[in-house]
Amino acid sequence: MSRLEGKVAVVTGAASGIGAACARRFAEEGARVAGTDIQLAGLADWKAAEAASETFFEGGIDIRDEAQVAGFVTAARERFGRIDILLNAAGVAGGGAVHQVELEDWQRVIDINLTGSFLVAKHVLPAMLEQESGSIIHVASVEGLEGNEGGSSYNASKGGVVVLTRNMAMDYGRKGIRVNAICPGFIDTPLLQSVMDMPGMQEHRAKVAYQHQLGRLGKPEEIAGAAFFLASDDSSFVTGQALCVDGGYTAGKRYGLAAMMGLE
Repeated sequence: MSRLEGKVAVVTGAASGIGAACARRFAEEGARVAGTDIQLAGLADWKAAEAASETFFEGGIDIRDEAQVAGFVTAARERFGRIDILLNAAGVAGGGAVHQVELEDWQRVIDINLTGSFLVAKHVLPAMLEQESGSIIHVASVEGLEGNEGGSSYNASKGGVVVLTRNMAMDYGRKGIRVNAICPGFIDTPLLQSVMDMPGMQEHRAKVAYQHQLGRLGKPEEIAGAAFFLASDDSSFVTGQALCVDGGYTAGKRYGLAAMMGLE
């Protein structure tokens, strides 16, 4: 039996990367999925899925625009009658040393990564409050838990998502709504590739992979597995958590001693 049968999931950032992987996993587990993304890439795949199952995708939605968010959530609720799961995966990269960051760039990262998560949750919550049940999953980052060189705006936005998650868990727990965050390590997605393809970043990619104790970058499907757990009844007593899915990145840093011990 499909583990999410009868559930309805809203997924942002659903056109690619982590969001697309989570949407696919939810659908495979029996959920009806409403996906959105500001990008139109991936729309053809969603339209094909729409024809075969109870899913729909609305591209071009800017999660910084409350009217657009409200319209999309209303359409999802009207189509499926309820909302049981929210996966907030929409996000952008950004950063630099603070004295080098333009206000416009700072605001863009904060608005999409943090304010966007707030806005989508704000408009999904009335359905969950009416049902007195639901699971909200924010995609944060290990960079929201610890610093990273040059990560100023991105790290600040993801740190905000982690604390927002904990506050929401306190506010809505007694209404049957669980709120958790996933903190991925460095995942091989178009977003990461856009950063690693910048001039001078090629060597940095190998160094980043080395700091994951499993010795590699993660895959979007590995984040989707954690998202499925948090969306399912298997996590019925889990709320307010920032779950690291990071290949051991936050376990500690490596300096080559494992090789001396014959462990590499």
